[in-house]
Amino acid sequence: MTGYQVLSYWDILAASVFLILNAVFSISLNLGLTRSLIVSALRMTVQLLLVGLILKAIFFAGSLLWTLLAAAVMVAFAGREVWARQNRRLKGLWGPGLGTAAMLIAGGLITLYGLAGPIRPDPVWSPQYALPLFGMVLGNTMTGVSLGLDTLHTALAKGRREVEAQLLLGRTRWEATRPAARQALRSGFTPIINSMAATGVVSLPGMMTGQILSGVDPQQAVKYQLLIMFLLGGSTGLGVLGATFCSLWRLTDTRHRLRLDRLSGETT
Repeated sequence: MTGYQVLSYWDILAASVFLILNAVFSISLNLGLTRSLIVSALRMTVQLLLVGLILKAIFFAGSLLWTLLAAAVMVAFAGREVWARQNRRLKGLWGPGLGTAAMLIAGGLITLYGLAGPIRPDPVWSPQYALPLFGMVLGNTMTGVSLGLDTLHTALAKGRREVEAQLLLGRTRWEATRPAARQALRSGFTPIINSMAATGVVSLPGMMTGQILSGVDPQQAVKYQLLIMFLLGGSTGLGVLGATFCSLWRLTDTRHRLRLDRLSGETT
């Protein structure tokens, strides 16, 4: 195989037939999912078409400024998603700010490491490499951070009496909240661990599949996929660890008290 098949919009429409069939089944079974299916599919289509046009313009410009601006927009939307997925959130700017900062630091660090180290494009910030890599890293880190923070806040709110009892017995804030922290870290790490465990046996990742379909040697595609998965795992881990412990620091104080008044939602 020497190249990839150029797809037409009719090909894309044909691929949506079974999604439409699912919507029909939803109507016939009265599942109430038809609207969600259709709206999600239309939203995805519009978003991807717009992103394709924007990326084409950014790639053509080859500007560091535009590349950084696009990355900033991606981080802002990811931060909003992390904040929205939490049932209980930190109050004030800490709510959206903590998750956003954790993703920015972890995702930015790992992306720069990947670009400056193994990938080495010229220039190193080349948008054709930087934005797709940063997008994959950011997406996986977002999932881990959102799950970790939501699990942590829920665990602290539900286990408030247990944590405060440990504090009264003389435990430090870190010792008293350790069970909740472990639960949050396990929750945040689980998606990337499952993804790595299934890759190659249960599923062929999208990037690897795309490279093979475009004619890249499968062994080379495997090397790139391994590189990406290691970067994704590293970024997710750093993001989850940073977000979890920063949130614990915010929800306790130097007098080793639990400060759930800094958390929105029911905490009793």
